[in-house]
Amino acid sequence: MVEKFHKTLYFLRFIPLLFALACRQESPSTADNAIAPKNAKVIPLTPTTVSFFNQKINLQELDLVERLDREILVNMYFQSSTHLALKKSRRYFPLIERILKEEKVPDDFKYLCVIESNLSNATSPVGAAGFWQFMPFTAPEYGLKITAEIDERLNVEKSTRAACKLIKENHDKFGDWINACAAYNRGAGGLAQDMRIQGVTHFFDTEMNNETARYVFRIMAMKLIMENPKAYGYYLAPNAGYPPYETRKITVSEPIDNLALWSKKQGTNRKTIRLLNPWILGNKLSRTSVPCEVELPNSSSQFTPFRP
Repeated sequence: MVEKFHKTLYFLRFIPLLFALACRQESPSTADNAIAPKNAKVIPLTPTTVSFFNQKINLQELDLVERLDREILVNMYFQSSTHLALKKSRRYFPLIERILKEEKVPDDFKYLCVIESNLSNATSPVGAAGFWQFMPFTAPEYGLKITAEIDERLNVEKSTRAACKLIKENHDKFGDWINACAAYNRGAGGLAQDMRIQGVTHFFDTEMNNETARYVFRIMAMKLIMENPKAYGYYLAPNAGYPPYETRKITVSEPIDNLALWSKKQGTNRKTIRLLNPWILGNKLSRTSVPCEVELPNSSSQFTPFRP
């Protein structure tokens, strides 16, 4: 009898605990207000209203919100690429922002070249090159010269102005900056055809191929992350970004037979000249390539030759 009493008493000790656990499982408020684990990655809610291309975009349709959410997640966790874009933006955004302003193109288009090339003179498998990824057959239409010696798609200033011209042409055709952005990827003719077949007039209402369907939302996601990196798990120390190059421009009117020797006469070396002028492809500039503007280093501290 005593043994049975002790067993009952032992069991009664657990009733408060069992009751508490049952209440916790049944109470939605407890689960809803649970604190995230210490090392959890907190993901901000995807906004349903975004300021984009100088207009307020209401993303009320579930499909649009989820497409933006996908691109935010992809770029949040593509950490090496996004970190590098944040670092490079401190070097290149001031130049790109100035040109966009001069060309009267919305400032948010600077994020287009982030998703196109991650602010690098990349070359795609199909031959698109530069920050703005111009194809070789399209570049000359927008004033970019390509020869065996030079490729102005790799000139950030000239290619940005060329991109502005293309973007403004798209805007004139569609009357909307988002459509102009989508047409940069799809082509104006392709976008117009898709809209005509489906009887719609805006990118958000158009069923697109997978690449173009993601394109505008990728740009929008990079804008949100790069404008407020801390909210998306990134912190860039004040001096962690890459500083702009300190340069001066000179006009080269005569051919350069040997770029390496010419560079030494300018007090620098060919590596630095090619770094500042990646559009120069080889070791010479013949008469067909001049006159042209070449950037030279303006600060010995940035480009001090190595001394073992």
